[in-house]
Amino acid sequence: MKILVTGAAGFIGYHLCERLVSLGHEVIGLDNINGYYDVELKLARLKNLGILKSTIDYNTLVTSDIHRAQFHFIKLNLEDQENLPTLFIEQSFDMVCNLAAQAGVRYSLEKPMKYVESNIVGFVNLLECCRNSKVNKLVYASSSSVYGMNEKVPFSTDDNVDFPISMYAATKKSNELMAHTYSHLFNIETIGLRFFTVYGPWGRPDMAMFLFTDAIINDKPIKVFNKGNLSRDFTFIDDIIEGVIKILEKNSCSNNLYRLYNIGNGNPVKLLDFIEAIERTIGKKAIKEIMPMQPGDVKKTFADTTGLLNDYGYEPLTSVKDGVAKFIAWYKEYYDSEA
Repeated sequence: MKILVTGAAGFIGYHLCERLVSLGHEVIGLDNINGYYDVELKLARLKNLGILKSTIDYNTLVTSDIHRAQFHFIKLNLEDQENLPTLFIEQSFDMVCNLAAQAGVRYSLEKPMKYVESNIVGFVNLLECCRNSKVNKLVYASSSSVYGMNEKVPFSTDDNVDFPISMYAATKKSNELMAHTYSHLFNIETIGLRFFTVYGPWGRPDMAMFLFTDAIINDKPIKVFNKGNLSRDFTFIDDIIEGVIKILEKNSCSNNLYRLYNIGNGNPVKLLDFIEAIERTIGKKAIKEIMPMQPGDVKKTFADTTGLLNDYGYEPLTSVKDGVAKFIAWYKEYYDSEA
């Protein structure tokens, strides 16, 4: 298939592009390479896909040095209402996987307009491109943050999610509503994936796994929010990618064009236990700075993945112990090579 993957220089997008190409698909990767976090990490991911920094220019399609015709990359804003439709017309995609978004819960409290531009205007532009270019399947990233302060666990896609507590969560909830509208009006299959705390090699520097590892290795204090009384459904990147691949490649047994799934590990881990797993792997104790609860944060995430298991046979296989070890091995190799 010919698949557009947006957010291709991002953590999940990079891994998905690698996997799709290995399976023989033709992939066009799109990303605006913004400066929300270290641009050099994004460029290093693209280099692994065969896209060199010197070849990247806005709205220019670049061919991979490694994968040749199987992978191309274009630097483009999702909200670009002139060039994105042109790309769709020229490329005739079989399906789209939208992983591009302005990420981060806490940053959304500081820069809400960035979330409106990318996550709302950009998403509508993408939906319009799918509609006008007759792309009949859109898989897109939602987030576990839509559950807000939901205290019923595990979180189910049947739960009420009308009370987001961050602008990021509100934009993800709006994506689901807009997708429903386009499924209903234009017969586009839209599948929203509520991701739960993804971690692993090439992960984002603003996420707990990266922050904790970096701090412990470099003898810096780590911030432990809500006095450590937090739990997260930490999900290893390989498990996430296998789930996304199943959804892209296989037809569901459901006749419903609009669907939502939780994609997580289904096994929440206490934050302090997660930190302990990192300490054991590194062989060094963390310097803990105990902090209060942060605005926009939630105490616990816990995914009910029954829907994804029933419809696609999704089952995460990676333990936190193994996942942490794989991340730390990557971290040490990456920063040794950078030095």
